Amino acid sequence: MAIWLMDLALDRWRQVNRLARGEGPDAAPLALISDTAHGPRIDAVNPAARAAGAAAGMRLADARALCPALAAVPSDPAGDLACLEKLALWAQRWGPWSALDPPDGLLVDTTGASHLFGGEARLLADLAAAFGQRGFAARAALAPTAGAAWALVHFVAHSRAQPAILAPGDDPMRLLGDLPVAALRLDGDVITALRRLGLKRIGDLVGLGEGGDPAAARDALQRRFRNRKSPAANPLIRLDQLLGFVPEPLLPVVAQPMPLVQRQVTEPIRHRALLDRVLADLAADLQRELAARGSGARRVELLLWRVDGEVITRRLELAAATRDPAHLIGLLAAKLDGIDAGFGIETLRLCASWCEPLHAAQADIEAAAEAHGTTLAGCLDRLSVRLGAGAVTRPVPHPSHWPERAQRWQAPLESEPASQGMLNFHQRPLKLLDKPESIAVLYAAPDGSPQRFRWRGQVRDVVRVEGPERIAPEWWRERSTARLRDYYRIEDSCGARYWIYRHGLVGDGRGGAPLWFLHGLYA
Repeated sequence: MAIWLMDLALDRWRQVNRLARGEGPDAAPLALISDTAHGPRIDAVNPAARAAGAAAGMRLADARALCPALAAVPSDPAGDLACLEKLALWAQRWGPWSALDPPDGLLVDTTGASHLFGGEARLLADLAAAFGQRGFAARAALAPTAGAAWALVHFVAHSRAQPAILAPGDDPMRLLGDLPVAALRLDGDVITALRRLGLKRIGDLVGLGEGGDPAAARDALQRRFRNRKSPAANPLIRLDQLLGFVPEPLLPVVAQPMPLVQRQVTEPIRHRALLDRVLADLAADLQRELAARGSGARRVELLLWRVDGEVITRRLELAAATRDPAHLIGLLAAKLDGIDAGFGIETLRLCASWCEPLHAAQADIEAAAEAHGTTLAGCLDRLSVRLGAGAVTRPVPHPSHWPERAQRWQAPLESEPASQGMLNFHQRPLKLLDKPESIAVLYAAPDGSPQRFRWRGQVRDVVRVEGPERIAPEWWRERSTARLRDYYRIEDSCGARYWIYRHGLVGDGRGGAPLWFLHGLYA
């Protein structure tokens, strides 16, 4: 299911300014603008400005020539994207997972879920009503592929009586054949090139070569765009994705739960001593929660529910990430002076609403060393003398997405530069092989998931697969002929988990058939 939030930026601006549609200042001509090298340019306009002749993409000076009363407000693309991410998580009420389609769209997998809402038509009606209650104008369409659903929601007029639904057994060209080639989600220069070739509709690409040799005509178009590896720059890839001949990987939005601990007491708390005791327990629980995630709190919020229903909130902004319970308790104690417990506090909640990575550290190692007469530096010196200079090192992260270069070795007590830290958005194994080992893999061609592989003389059946995670070579290091890697996290029938990758793509022009390698093992 594709969801199009037609006026996302304006709807969010209305909510921030607490304006209803057609009421207050929003009834006057309004435009959201952004600064460019050629002056302010319009990103979105409200209905009043649109009726006056203003449109998205125009320069503000040109729009004001048509509508002198046009008011300009700076747009907030980062805020709109954050809002879209929250809506993607909320949209998972209609399917198990959702993905972003920036700047104003969402994709939701509704496979096997439509019967829960009484059918596809009722699902779309429920979606429109739910978004309307939240103040967003939305349109949605259902199709077997993401490309077909996107084309339906953006280019096919539909209503509640006739929703945009393409059933799996229907002919896609019945609804999509007459749509313009822009419905394939192509770049502007590609659309212009196709129009110059006389290919203005999707049906023109499907019927390419009628009256002649279809294969030869398709090959000619493929040669014209052979250097376009991006799907948005290659019309044939987009067409195959729309028809379901080529898979289209999507990156689901995964919720990151907030570290939170809570206590419900049997007897309401009315005295400060008991409140401090429960708060100390909460801080210790929060420390364990943060340590398990490898993070520290930059913002901490304490919520106290009184018996009469009133909620008391205290917030801390910290200068650096921490999970020290004593430090948090000392800061929160100052915030609780003079608190009114009323008839008592029955529920306490402590949460870290803003977290940052915080690695584990041995803070008391030097104190313990002094007690036993041996320091860490002295131990390392003795090891270096016995094993040789340079034999004792430690790994530190290095800012490179290439797995072989993601860490470096340095002296054990040498300080780690702050710039070497690098966020890793994917789970990678702790154990990497010194050199990736070649494996034989049975997989669904051309770009399907692995189903069975042979490694070190044994055949293993794959029961679970996650991926792919595509890693491109570092262009400033590698030659232009270097191939891409698609990494998969897999699990065999015995429960062992591996990190394997496919080296190269079918038809990438950078070598023969793709090769498979095993790169890491999960504990």
